[in-house]
Amino acid sequence: MRVVLAAVHTRPSPQAVPLANAFLKAYLYAGEELSAGIPVSLVDFYLDWSAEECAAAILTENPDAVGLSMYVWNRSLCLEIAAVLRSRRPELAIFVGGPEATADAAGVLSDSCLDFVITGEGEVTFREVMARLNAGTSLVGTEGVASYTAGAFEHIPRKPVELLDTLPSPYLGGLLALNDQCGVLWQLSRGCDFACDFCFDHKGGAGVRRFSLERIAEELKLFARSRVTQVVVLDSTFNQDMKRAKEILRLIKRIAPHIHFHFEVRSEFIDQELARLFAQITCSLQIGLQSADPLIQRKVGRIFNPADFLDKVALLNDAGAVFGFDLIYGLPGDTLKGFAASLDFALQLYPNHLDIFPLAVLPGTRLFCRASDFGLRYLHVPPYTVLCSPTFSKEEMLVAKGLAAACDIFYSRGKAVVWFNSVLAPLKMRPAAFLDEFRLWLAGKEGAGISEEQLSDARIWQMQRDFLQDIFAEKKKIKLLPAVLDLVDYHYYYAVALLSPAPELPTDRDLEQMNLLDEPLVLSQSARIARFNYEIYDILASGDIDLREFTDCFVAGGSFAVIYPRGDEVFTESLIEPYYRLLIGLTKMLSAREICAGIGLPGEEATSFLEFAVSEGIVVSAGKT
Repeated sequence: MRVVLAAVHTRPSPQAVPLANAFLKAYLYAGEELSAGIPVSLVDFYLDWSAEECAAAILTENPDAVGLSMYVWNRSLCLEIAAVLRSRRPELAIFVGGPEATADAAGVLSDSCLDFVITGEGEVTFREVMARLNAGTSLVGTEGVASYTAGAFEHIPRKPVELLDTLPSPYLGGLLALNDQCGVLWQLSRGCDFACDFCFDHKGGAGVRRFSLERIAEELKLFARSRVTQVVVLDSTFNQDMKRAKEILRLIKRIAPHIHFHFEVRSEFIDQELARLFAQITCSLQIGLQSADPLIQRKVGRIFNPADFLDKVALLNDAGAVFGFDLIYGLPGDTLKGFAASLDFALQLYPNHLDIFPLAVLPGTRLFCRASDFGLRYLHVPPYTVLCSPTFSKEEMLVAKGLAAACDIFYSRGKAVVWFNSVLAPLKMRPAAFLDEFRLWLAGKEGAGISEEQLSDARIWQMQRDFLQDIFAEKKKIKLLPAVLDLVDYHYYYAVALLSPAPELPTDRDLEQMNLLDEPLVLSQSARIARFNYEIYDILASGDIDLREFTDCFVAGGSFAVIYPRGDEVFTESLIEPYYRLLIGLTKMLSAREICAGIGLPGEEATSFLEFAVSEGIVVSAGKT
């Protein structure tokens, strides 16, 4: 019997990893008898594929059974794929699993051609189901299987696996490819001790079960050997066990210091040592703030202490850790004004980014059972988002959506964290009010409904400059604008350089053999040269800049700089104007000697500067671009 397990991802990305299906295959193959007789193929699709394309790809494997991983975002496409498969191969056994299928097994089955649903953790159930199908025996009575039998819905839940190490690692077993182009989804635990009413993570069993540190260390060594570049850690309670979290961070620092890790953490379980350990590795943290109002949090089963949150985030900022927050609008009892206050609270803390979502009433959650009590009106099909509530009108939900988009564009994608609060201070505007002005300005320029996915980084940078020029003029703060634009421009160039691969640096021997004045040279693609209104070193030395004090102390005399990556860092060098003009002029059409003749730069001085520029990777040979 041949089996195909299909995953439908939102889009191609380093996170598009069929981890759940790989766990199923790994556990099935741990049984020698089944692994020999039931080959399993893993296939991947994306939301922009049609059901016909997906079904055709599946059928090329000539399967006897097909399983689909079902989530909120792909439910409709999974059911469409199943319908196409059923029409073309009526004898196929077709089933689904995953969070969405588990939460609404009866609903998924009642309106589809599926044979059954595997609910909860699927490894043990999948192996038993495959053994029964292979032997031609009935699935009736199988734990972890939901189905309709003689028109009646039947489901016997299966208890979660107690010892997670009994589930073979898909990575250590070689079932998932690893290389420097791929990302990794790294599961460290299952379950959650925090029963937030809107979340499904705690369902299926009480408590958190964790993989052993020995297994974690072996997987980490494999990631490092395979030159993986980024890892998303699947552990919603990563730092609840602070001692274990610190041990894992020390392992990462020792074994895989150059891999970027993304963690979900709880603010209440952060201390100074943990903050320092996060800052010592390459990582970003996501913290579920959701709302800054303790009363609103309490309505959905959460406890929130604003003072403690401020203290814990201060530890992250002091250590230099990179973090972002989640916010939800439309929570029971919340208002547009309350959401704006949460935005203000969050943005005063210098998060690297905000991820802002409308509340979703997910099947299987406590909120789903209590939605009518709160008067929530919401979509009863994916993505289940709230449309309005007694305290949050439909029109206000649209305004909140616009605020979320404005924050995504101006703050998060615009990489404004370093300068955002400094720029708002002289305007005497709260973050939410500023972003609302940007929302309205953006709608006038681009039309309603614009999202950050539609905009390039360069376009967002230009939008920031244009809007700031307009609002500083409107607020009669035009004197401060040159310094404001310097901040915006510098951090845009810095971000571009940071994300650009640094060129290979020449050896001393290479430099000795180069005729720098006559050899064709060009500016490296990773370097950015720029003009500023103020001396760039003065801007950088001011730290968390007070714009009024700065403009009172310094004269806008102009400066030039080059911003470029080297190794894992970004460097900034202030330039005199002749060096700036030399770099600007370097093209494949003109040699440095010809440029120097035109700008009056002595050849000896130019050679000395070019030696520095080439050795730093600012300038490269034209043939190496």
